Amino acid sequence: MRRLLKSLGYPVAVFSSAGEFLASPELAATTCLVADVHMPAMTGIDLYKSLTEGGHAIPTILVTAYPDDIVQDLMLSLGVKCYLSKPLEEAHLIRCLRSVFARGTGEPGR
Repeated sequence: MRRLLKSLGYPVAVFSSAGEFLASPELAATTCLVADVHMPAMTGIDLYKSLTEGGHAIPTILVTAYPDDIVQDLMLSLGVKCYLSKPLEEAHLIRCLRSVFARGTGEPGR
């Protein structure tokens, strides 16, 4: 995914965990977040909730190998921009990214 995003011209930062991202100086510069739903220690869902509760309105795309319609509906109702299933179709991710940046979030940042 990192290579795809870079090939599309997006600057990319990769983190080994949600906690590492939350503690990083990149947090403030992040204009779009792509996170897996199932991560160790803190899920992508918990990460999104933590960000919104902390006042960080970062457009978020969640990716999962275990799609669940109820979780998808909930996350989209909470403001997640896209909820994508693995294996990830590149075209769906690209549409989500373009949608995020077309909504006036400015130039693609991290």
